[in-house]
Amino acid sequence: MSHSDLIPAKTRVVCCIGDVHGYITKLQNLWSNLESSIHPSDFNSALIIFLGDYCDRGSNTREVIDFLVNLPSRYPNQKHVFLAGNHDFAFAAFLGILPPPADGSPFSDTWTQFEESEEREGWFRGEGYENMHVQGRRWAGKITVKTNLAKGTDYQGSIYDAGPTFESYGVPHGSADLVKAVPDEHKKFLSNMAWVHEEDGVCLETVDGIEHYKLIAVHAGLERGKDVQEQLNSLKAKDTKVPKIECLSGRKNVWDIPKELSEKPTMVVSGHHGKLHIDGLRLIIDEGGGLKDRPVAAVVLPSMKIVRDTDNMKQ
Repeated sequence: MSHSDLIPAKTRVVCCIGDVHGYITKLQNLWSNLESSIHPSDFNSALIIFLGDYCDRGSNTREVIDFLVNLPSRYPNQKHVFLAGNHDFAFAAFLGILPPPADGSPFSDTWTQFEESEEREGWFRGEGYENMHVQGRRWAGKITVKTNLAKGTDYQGSIYDAGPTFESYGVPHGSADLVKAVPDEHKKFLSNMAWVHEEDGVCLETVDGIEHYKLIAVHAGLERGKDVQEQLNSLKAKDTKVPKIECLSGRKNVWDIPKELSEKPTMVVSGHHGKLHIDGLRLIIDEGGGLKDRPVAAVVLPSMKIVRDTDNMKQ
């Protein structure tokens, strides 16, 4: 046996970053904290998975997307994965850059499931609405009630709190001019977002040493009681004919790891839920939930260390 056979293969660092929601300063601070808490050679070769929801709520969506678009040239040896969140999906729907349904059906077929909410949510009826996916119409809608009772916060323009996103591109909420105001580079970023990412051989420190797992990253999670491979196939195909993509938007139905994944232990990592929740191999990394006074967090593997934008890591 040669000496090199005794040296364990280098474990690649994986950083999973929770929902940023338009807060550029939080993103910059979190990034510099990750950079200072991970050895430079590990950081520069890391796999960085952003868990989605780059827009809405915070006031700097445009700057956040600029930051993300520029990462591959700033860190050419990292691998970057940008998952679509439900907010980003709705933003892309409004911009008209979702892939059309494979079965040839019009996006207007997606309206019926939600139509009892149309009046309350003040759906977008401006230029281009006739064949817009329902989530784009809801995203740019003008909500008729002031307060989101579930969260105890006031809506910012629409049910998605999209007002600040419009304003970050210099147009008022609900204006069709947003389509022209968003740079092509940002449209390309939004249309290229992955709906799911699978990674084999991700390392995790356990009491028994380093273990290797398959990792599935998806914004909200995988549905219980539905065939996992079918869900993954649908996410990879970017099936836009459904009004609501549960794996990007669901709540209780996507919280737990589907039972069939426990046979071949698989890590499932998500954002979306407004919580930091780590239970075995189920990682939910969304401590901020888009709220101004809460941190944006990331989890670093294999150590499972949590890093936040609020950490003071200056030496």
